[in-house]
Amino acid sequence: MPVYKYATADVFTDTIFGGNQLAVFPDARGLDTARMQAVAREFNYSETVFVFPPEDAAHTRKVRIFTPGVEMPFAGHPTVGAAFVLATLGEIALDGDETRIVLEEGVGPVPVTLRRGSDGALTAQLSVAKLPEIGPPPPGRDVIAEILSLDVADLLGGMSAPQAVSCGVPFLLVPVRDGDAVARARVRPERFAGTLARYWAPNVMVFARNGAALHARVFVPELAVTEDPATGSAAASLGGYLAARDPVAEGTLRWSIAQGIEMGRPSLLEVEADKRGGVITAIRVGGAAVMVSRGEMEIPLGIGESDG
Repeated sequence: MPVYKYATADVFTDTIFGGNQLAVFPDARGLDTARMQAVAREFNYSETVFVFPPEDAAHTRKVRIFTPGVEMPFAGHPTVGAAFVLATLGEIALDGDETRIVLEEGVGPVPVTLRRGSDGALTAQLSVAKLPEIGPPPPGRDVIAEILSLDVADLLGGMSAPQAVSCGVPFLLVPVRDGDAVARARVRPERFAGTLARYWAPNVMVFARNGAALHARVFVPELAVTEDPATGSAAASLGGYLAARDPVAEGTLRWSIAQGIEMGRPSLLEVEADKRGGVITAIRVGGAAVMVSRGEMEIPLGIGESDG
């Protein structure tokens, strides 16, 4: 039976047992979709990454990302975490203090910058392959509040009203008045199933803002992940939401997002957005990661040829 090496890391944290768990298979050649999905269910992390040689020789690697239930075209913490793990394992050669790579994902080529700090710590920052796309109007604030077990007064309105945004994965962004409202949010499955489950953006990020610092939670029941402790794709969408509302027309905007606190897995995501002539031209999401474990898994191959 074939044996595949893997490593696990905690992403968007500099402390073990914080952040978002990730499993990475640095050489997944020979695995088909069904086997990769089965492995992702076995780990039961929010995502598991399988790495293959690139289809374009100009790129670094091809990666496929799976939640316990579905394959994702793009996700932030797997992108940042996979780059970190591959560099830590020596699969990617680092070129001085800053190394630029490109990972092929379902959404397209995703540039990632790896940086080595003065303390030796390694961080990674992705640049979105897809600039923000605004979705159709979401359900009313009263409906969203009921789904999230909140009062309508907890949700902001006007220019800060909920909006659906996608940088590869659609999220309904729900601004609330303070961190207490973030902490009280709970998805009501029966109300979710009857409304947001059919909406363009069934994934929900609830957040409160204090200047450039934000406190957020992400609920993704449609992806077999009830709550996610650190969500780079949601952070990218939030960067688009905030940048579009900022009066700055030229320059780079920056925010820090604290997530995973209520889950006991505190995470910190750093977001940047470039604007030129009032138009968003780039969004980047990055952070730290730590290695947790390395191991091997015996994986029985399916009948027929690999589609990896």
